[in-house]
Amino acid sequence: MQLKNIIESPCGLRFMLDKLELQSGFARRWLLDSPMMTRAEEIVASYDELRRFTDFLKQVDTLYINTLLHKLCDLKDIRTTIRNLHQSAVLDDIELFEVKHLAILAADVKKLLGEHGMDQVVEIPDLDEVISILDPDGMKIATFYIYDSYDERLKDLRAQMRRHPEQQEDLLFQAGEIEEVVRTELSKRLHPFAPVIQQAQIALARIDVDVARAMQVQQLGLCFPTLSQDGTSQFEAMFHPQVQEALASRGRDFQPVSIAYGTEPTLITGANMGGKTVVLKTLTLCQYLFQFGFGIPAQAARIAVKDDIHFCIGDEQSVEKGLSSFAAEMKNIDAVIKASRENKKLLALIDEPARTTNPTEGAALVSALLRVLAGRDMSLVMTTHYDIEPGEARCLRVKGFENGSMDYTLVEVQDGEVPHEALNIAQSLGIDQEWIEKARELLLATLPATLDKNNHY
Repeated sequence: MQLKNIIESPCGLRFMLDKLELQSGFARRWLLDSPMMTRAEEIVASYDELRRFTDFLKQVDTLYINTLLHKLCDLKDIRTTIRNLHQSAVLDDIELFEVKHLAILAADVKKLLGEHGMDQVVEIPDLDEVISILDPDGMKIATFYIYDSYDERLKDLRAQMRRHPEQQEDLLFQAGEIEEVVRTELSKRLHPFAPVIQQAQIALARIDVDVARAMQVQQLGLCFPTLSQDGTSQFEAMFHPQVQEALASRGRDFQPVSIAYGTEPTLITGANMGGKTVVLKTLTLCQYLFQFGFGIPAQAARIAVKDDIHFCIGDEQSVEKGLSSFAAEMKNIDAVIKASRENKKLLALIDEPARTTNPTEGAALVSALLRVLAGRDMSLVMTTHYDIEPGEARCLRVKGFENGSMDYTLVEVQDGEVPHEALNIAQSLGIDQEWIEKARELLLATLPATLDKNNHY
């Protein structure tokens, strides 16, 4: 799975990518094409590299960082040129310029990073010989044309053109033939360097991404996760950067949430507006960020590696497929059940399944789903506002409405009963009082009078 395949996930990955201060379009394309890491060793190495760049940025001054960023802006996507070079094609002047420009840029960035011992963190191949081939006069200027020094006859022909403009056409033809021979020879000499030129382009993109990720760690207050060895994931003071920014724009604070889950099902209950969906979005976001090597939005995190991640959320009506919200949701959850039967480490995050059907059947579907997935070797985190028997699931509940405001802390409970807080929340929003009072009268007439403090009306 590549990052570009999941970038539009409703968990908020697009927001995180847009917040990356990447300097080049090629680095962005390289990042989007990168596959999700599923090997622990690869993830650990990725975070070691990110930590080195984060520490590096703390040590250098603003002028140095700006110089590095300015150079990374010059990284261009020359994959077509490199492919032509691999295939022994004769490069034209623009393609030869692209190779020379990349080689000089690689040398400059390598020298700049070497001043602080960072040239070994991401190794940039030595392209000095490529530069000497394309810069015979040693000018170290990122421009290219067929220099006179490539063939002594060119200097003479070009001088004649200036002295005898009436012979321009014939002289241009003669020079053009020599220039084509030079291009053929240059392409032949550059062909063996195609692999290292490609490595250099990727190394520069990787540096661009590493610097942007390191800057994002500092700007958003992200943490470096540790690798879980026992299949349990744990987050302390986890937050969702996009939701946090939206709240801050309205003068409100985001309440971080701490949560842990393992291979037993975890059921999160709570009334609407209880923050359950945000918790699932944040868990999904954190898992993806972890397996693509980004900082994690939490005070601390210990995360288990997964082979596959399924995020089923909300109204998933599909007009293109002619599916209703309920049908689309059932198809997505069915895919989770099928995936759970495969020999993979799976994480499934399901937000209020069967919410669009009637409560009786909806509660039955949720209870049945817990029982179907309970014995599987997978991690399941599911939210619901139905009152259900949780079976083997661990139950967490949003603490709820207290002292006139919501407390989004997750507390462990022994059953799956959902607190009755809809009317209290509606009242806190300034909803029409007559409507709320009529609803309260109807509820008191139908519900038992023995409601505890968390369920009172």
